[in-house]
Amino acid sequence: MKDKLFVIIILMIGIMGFVAIIGVIGQGNVRHVQIFWPEKIEQTVAFIDIDDEVKLIGISGTSEDNNPTLIMRISFAYVLTVENRGNQHHRLYIDGFNIQTDLLEPGQKDTIVIYPDKEGTFNYYDKRQYLSKLGQLKAVQVTPSDSFTGFLKDMI
Repeated sequence: MKDKLFVIIILMIGIMGFVAIIGVIGQGNVRHVQIFWPEKIEQTVAFIDIDDEVKLIGISGTSEDNNPTLIMRISFAYVLTVENRGNQHHRLYIDGFNIQTDLLEPGQKDTIVIYPDKEGTFNYYDKRQYLSKLGQLKAVQVTPSDSFTGFLKDMI
């Protein structure tokens, strides 16, 4: 009788311990990675010189077209790395934010961080002695899924 009681007590302690472990893990208290990564958009572009004409090409995080339309999300960090793969000095300037890279010698790169707070389309330029328009940077608002209504809410 004592052996049966001992086994039942040990089994109950084991089950309660298992339930406690599942409860702690289920609440998100034990993770090997962060649950909420600070969101940021990272893109890399590069200046190139083709037949005395300046182009900006996408390297990473954007299309590889000449002078791509860059897209950033409102209220999140936008990290833009600019490389100079051309044979002249270049500086990227973004109007609307009045932000620019350092004057880049061939082979150099610089990183700028923008925290957009408004939607819109902004031009970016190669700024040396004068402004030379290259393309556009769009800031967009992404709607969270819990604000969808009607049939869209049922699709999520």
